This record gives sequence, structure tokens and C-alpha cells, in this order.
Amino acid sequence: MNTPVDPLLQYPIGKFEWIEHPSRKEIEIAISTLKKFPLILKSTVSDLSKDILLNQYRPDAWNIAQVVHHIADSHMHSYLRIKHALLEENPHIKDYHEVDWAKTEDATNIDLSYSLDLIEALHKRWSLFLKSLSTKEIMKTYFHPERNKKYTIGTTVLIYAWHCDHHLAHIYNAIRKGN
Repeated sequence: MNTPVDPLLQYPIGKFEWIEHPSRKEIEIAISTLKKFPLILKSTVSDLSKDILLNQYRPDAWNIAQVVHHIADSHMHSYLRIKHALLEENPHIKDYHEVDWAKTEDATNIDLSYSLDLIEALHKRWSLFLKSLSTKEIMKTYFHPERNKKYTIGTTVLIYAWHCDHHLAHIYNAIRKGN
């Protein structure tokens, strides 16, 4: 029997609010979030005990370690989607099944060092790359066939800044559960 999910546990900062044409200022704030995120994440999880790393942020959800590994997987996908959008004309992106990815050995391990290193390097490249884009380039799109929807680079940047804060809130909730 599936128990209804508490929306405050599932979306502790609220659901993402879609902005079709974000302003340059909104994009700059989002890029700043992406740039700062690895340090915040690392300082939040680096000294956690094994027991705390295995805490879930809500029943039947991922534990802290899985969330960190998920962030690495998800943000790599987004970075590549944005690159394809810039370099191709409205490419169809390949989706991935994040729940299945979260079950693999590299995504269930409590050693977070390799995902934290990956996130740090990826976000450095990502923020440098995004800052170089013109307003016209920010409006380029990719098509998500599973959702039957176009995404602009600008909107995607906002989604992933939200994604950083969304999963940090999950991690904070899971840490509090262990105290």
C-alpha cells in the first residue's frame, strides 16, 4: 500500500516555478547558485557519520548518500543537454531513469568523495560555460521527448539552481532525522 507523500517532505522548498523567458539577472543568480553549490554540499556532508549518511529525508526515499550521487548523475545529464542545445538545432535529448541509476553500486556507496569531486569539477566547468553564453544562446532549446516539451537553456539553468537547493533541503531534513 502506498502512503501519500507529504508535499513538504517531497518539495521542502516548493515545486519549481516554470519561467519560460528568464531575465539575465535571474540567470546570473542561478549561475551563482550552481557555482557555490559544490562547496556548500561538501561542507554539509563531509563529516557525517555512516549512520547519518544512510538517513532518508522521507519514508521510502533515497538516503543522503544516494542524493549526493543522484546530484552528480543529474547534473552531468543537464550539462550535456545544455551543450547539445547550444551546438545543435533543438536536439532531442535522451532521458534517464533516475530511480534505476540510484540503485547502481556507484550510487549506493557511502563513499561520497568521487561524486563530490565530480560535482565540484562539473560545476566549475558548467558555470564558466554558462557565463560565456549570449542572451540569444540562452534562448536555444532542446526537446525532451518523454515530457513532449521544449526547454530553453535559460529555463534549464533555473531548474538546476532550484535542484541544488531542493536536494540540500532534503539532506538537511535527513540530517535532522538523525539527531
